[in-house]
Amino acid sequence: MREITEFLFETSMLRRTPRSGFQFLGSGSESVAEHVLSAIFIGYVLCKMDEQADELKVLKFCLMHDLPEARTGDMNYVNKKYVKVDEKKAVKELTAPLFFGGEIEDALDEFNEGRTRESLLARDADQLALLLHLKECSDLGNKYSQEWMRFATQRLETETARKLAMSILDTDYSTWWSKENDDWWINGSSLAKKDRKDQSKNEG
Repeated sequence: MREITEFLFETSMLRRTPRSGFQFLGSGSESVAEHVLSAIFIGYVLCKMDEQADELKVLKFCLMHDLPEARTGDMNYVNKKYVKVDEKKAVKELTAPLFFGGEIEDALDEFNEGRTRESLLARDADQLALLLHLKECSDLGNKYSQEWMRFATQRLETETARKLAMSILDTDYSTWWSKENDDWWINGSSLAKKDRKDQSKNEG
């Protein structure tokens, strides 16, 4: 149990590990854990769009894909020009004490090789998570996001992900909550109380 507990403490490092690329973009920020959560939801959606994919495998890849960064930190594209990260060593050492470590190692190998349908979808979920964040930065006025979004889109490997990317690029990041009519923003709390009263009358 000690090895499992230490592994769980290690995964919590992802909450405190920043995604380092945003320092070059000039706006936006997130931890590796926040990025992973976004990738998991996107992977789930991609599987609903591609019924032939093994959903559990895609979600596992999305969950695990940045796990080594608990030890290596996040290396952005500028860093990678000058710093070589020994991810294989990090994976080997973090999985060695675990009785299920081989499963994690196999999942990361398959994800990195990108040869299976599921690994391609998970890799695309990783890029789409970045694209979502970049679109938000763009909508908030960061002009440099446009070029970054172009690069992220060109990295996509499945048609399913490309379709979703087009929708992301065509949708304002705030639409999901800002499309309420003017009455709600002026009288929101009053309207909510009225709705609850009307519901209570109907139930009575």
